[in-house]
Amino acid sequence: MTIRVALGWHGELTDSSLDYAVQLGVEGLIIHVPDAPVVDGAWQAVDLQALRNRVERHGLRLFSIENTQWDMYSDCMWGGPRADEQLAAYCRTVRNIGEAGIGVLGFCWMHLEGWGYMDDVGPEGRGGAVVRRFDQGREDPGFLIRGRVIGEAEMWGHFERFITTVAPVAEEAGVRLALHPDDVPIPMFGGIARIFSSFDGARRAVEEVCDSPSFGLNFCLGTWSEMSPAALDHMEHFAARGKIVYLHFRDVKGHVPAFEECFLGEGNYDPVDVLVRLRRTGFDGFLEEDHVPVMEGDTTGWGARGRAYTTGYIQGLLRAVEKLDVPR
Repeated sequence: MTIRVALGWHGELTDSSLDYAVQLGVEGLIIHVPDAPVVDGAWQAVDLQALRNRVERHGLRLFSIENTQWDMYSDCMWGGPRADEQLAAYCRTVRNIGEAGIGVLGFCWMHLEGWGYMDDVGPEGRGGAVVRRFDQGREDPGFLIRGRVIGEAEMWGHFERFITTVAPVAEEAGVRLALHPDDVPIPMFGGIARIFSSFDGARRAVEEVCDSPSFGLNFCLGTWSEMSPAALDHMEHFAARGKIVYLHFRDVKGHVPAFEECFLGEGNYDPVDVLVRLRRTGFDGFLEEDHVPVMEGDTTGWGARGRAYTTGYIQGLLRAVEKLDVPR
């Protein structure tokens, strides 16, 4: 089993942040929306190569870039006036990512105003750690995000055009595309259908619409845990078929319509079971800590202490499963 542990990085990438990653003992980084210059709607290979070189000078790997700037493909989702222009530019970005030697690009298919948790953030976690909560009964935004209803059929139509255009480019470029599920996983938010809020939606995307070796899932365990008690069964289904590129390793207590984030080990699933099941499928991708409770002494919402705790927890579990040679 060659599962690797990555650190997700948000914001400015400094020498200090890279030293922090080295100190944690991770093998590499997943960089979220790097601040690379956008030229004619696309990232340039020279800037991406410089980013990769900087990471590698610290003895780390750049496993993935997760998400481009929003307006690099937003009209593709809604069929907006710049959809054709953005789609062509996105393909150039994918080619340039491949030219820079970066193997994975993560993306999502939902409006960012509907991302994540709309409820209060408070010290509700263990020992007063700050965690986020969701209660669907209090989360109706009361408006149409795009000024109209965009139903499932329309969202699927735009997605099919996008992925069947981009995936062949990714294959040629040596890049794997990794789709994040809709968070929170509810069927509709602000008048926009969330087509990746269920097992059936994800399965349709990677097994029917575009069954390409260059297209798979960023299997966010937290979102899938929010979605269903069968999260690990769903994970095993996709991992066994080689459809998981990497995983966000986090959890929540409860499921839609109400849940809250938590530390690993106190949520809906057993983290040990995650690694045992991944080993059984032969998964050889990487794991990222993703959302964490904000611990005492953390000065930012990113939560360096919470991420250090979670990363160490994952590393310890992974080492134990490997050392004990848990059967596949």
